[in-house]
Amino acid sequence: MNIYSAAKVSYRSLRANKLRSALTMLGMIIGVAAVIAMVAIGSGANERIASQIASIGSNLILVLPGSTTSGGLRSGFGGTHTLTMADARAIGKELPAVRYAAPSNRSGSPVVYGNQNWSTIIQGLTPDYFEIREWGVSGGRIFTSAEVEAASKVAVLGQTVAYNLFGDENPIGKYVRIKRVPFTVIGLLERKGQSIQGQDQDDTVAVPITTAQRKLFGSSHIGTVGVVLVQAVDGDSVKEAERQVNELLRQRHRIGPGDQPDFSVRNLSEMLAVAEESTRIMSLLLGAIASVSLLVGGIGIMNIMLVSVTERTREIGIRMAVGARERDILLQFLIEALVLSVTGGAVGILLGVAGSSLISRFAGWSTLISPGAVLVAFVFSAAVGVFFGFYPARKASRLDPIEALRYE
Repeated sequence: MNIYSAAKVSYRSLRANKLRSALTMLGMIIGVAAVIAMVAIGSGANERIASQIASIGSNLILVLPGSTTSGGLRSGFGGTHTLTMADARAIGKELPAVRYAAPSNRSGSPVVYGNQNWSTIIQGLTPDYFEIREWGVSGGRIFTSAEVEAASKVAVLGQTVAYNLFGDENPIGKYVRIKRVPFTVIGLLERKGQSIQGQDQDDTVAVPITTAQRKLFGSSHIGTVGVVLVQAVDGDSVKEAERQVNELLRQRHRIGPGDQPDFSVRNLSEMLAVAEESTRIMSLLLGAIASVSLLVGGIGIMNIMLVSVTERTREIGIRMAVGARERDILLQFLIEALVLSVTGGAVGILLGVAGSSLISRFAGWSTLISPGAVLVAFVFSAAVGVFFGFYPARKASRLDPIEALRYE
């Protein structure tokens, strides 16, 4: 018997028991659909993390103020202003492993335009900050170093702020008030989306840091900064830049070798890499858990095939009596198992893709259908069908024809 004839016999047998065949495929359908949906959720999370990391920038180091001790009491992290504009300038100019160093201050405040107002984050920045973050403008321009030196009252709006204050109106050239101080809008930042912490990066207003220190944040902030964002010259120089920043600030702040520093240097690139790796592992874990469903589906196929062999023992005996060889019986039952698993896999792919789309639409989760995952799930379902169908097929092919004919 050739493969075509065996396939016809297998098809007739499966068609004669439609409900049982459908129930047998159900485990495989659920398994494949679960694998595709889970991998799509994990891949979507990976893609989202990667885009968020790209939106932050590359080769980054974060310098934060540390804690100090006064009267026996130790202030919490960032509880005092220990970083200055001079520190930021020294980091940017004196360290060979550093490309840019951008100081920044931030505070919450309402922004008013006409009869509209919006509470947002006001950031005092320098132009280098936008270079580090690779953050351009969709309209207008970024303020210049000269405007920072002159403490000019100019502002660059994030997309969220611009939409809530101006709607569809072009904000460039308009005036907004921040703490009753008028600012001219000179630019509109490109959209960045959410950060890794889930914060809206577009819900911000950027002004020259000197303007923020002198006219918005109060006299206690003049000359001090809340954070310094540092960018190394390349990926290989991040560790060296981190070491140089530590040494320079210890020297500038007169901190001895054994003393606790009043600042903190964090390798942001490493932190982001850890977040990305964690998401990747979670994606693999979701796929592995879902793949258990495929094994359960394969076991279901084997159980049903064993029942089928038992029910069709007399039929097998008749076929052997009229000349069917052992390999013909083996081929017939293997094809039946393969048809069940492949058909279940195909239906599972459709349900998995549809389920991923529904999850993305109604749950708001980011999903990404991976062609590789679809192919692997399909091939694995076929392999599972052959693997778990082989034993029943082998059992059927090795039946004694005489004993099979006597079976009631």
